[in-house]
Amino acid sequence: MKNFTVVDHPLIQHKLTIIRDKDCSTNQFRQCVTEIARLMTYEATRDFPLEDVSVTTPMGTATEKKLGGKKPVVVPILRAGMGMLDGVLDMLPSARVGFIGMQRDEETLIPEEYYAKFPKKLGDRQVIIIDPMLATGGSAMMAVEALKKRGAKRIKFLSLVAAPEGVNKLMAAHPDIELYTAALDDHLNEIGYIVPGLGDAGDRLYGTVDVN
Repeated sequence: MKNFTVVDHPLIQHKLTIIRDKDCSTNQFRQCVTEIARLMTYEATRDFPLEDVSVTTPMGTATEKKLGGKKPVVVPILRAGMGMLDGVLDMLPSARVGFIGMQRDEETLIPEEYYAKFPKKLGDRQVIIIDPMLATGGSAMMAVEALKKRGAKRIKFLSLVAAPEGVNKLMAAHPDIELYTAALDDHLNEIGYIVPGLGDAGDRLYGTVDVN
């Protein structure tokens, strides 16, 4: 599928296995999510533009490269996306940050936007949406739509675990975005959870529900 990448680096797969375990502690879950997000950012930024700069080294001067263009914008989907934010900012410390809150109706599985705050001039910036789980695709689609309405033209979406249903729905609605995930799982169950998945990422990040 065009613009869809499963980032299967050994370190990512190792850390993903750790957080899939239902007995993984909250602290270890958070740490691994941060580390996976950091590694995925490395992969997702391969096409970022560079520009020449002159630097003075201890031995002389040299023309080298640095990131060019406007600072990128990172947009976590609240609340679980916040678990990936530190990892992405570790790699892109000068990035601007926006926020979008999506809440899923547990009966209809339809998400609703309850909060949105973004930097200005999104059309000039690379936007990276982050959310650990891409399940039904509803929240992802709404987040992309919200950003496009505000002028975003270049959008990447980073998730840790995705279901085929969500991937197909998101890419059919927005074939121009780039989607990265650490794992493409088997399917969604009857209540919209990814199988085998890793449970509710928000609950496991913040310890709000016992997964045992």
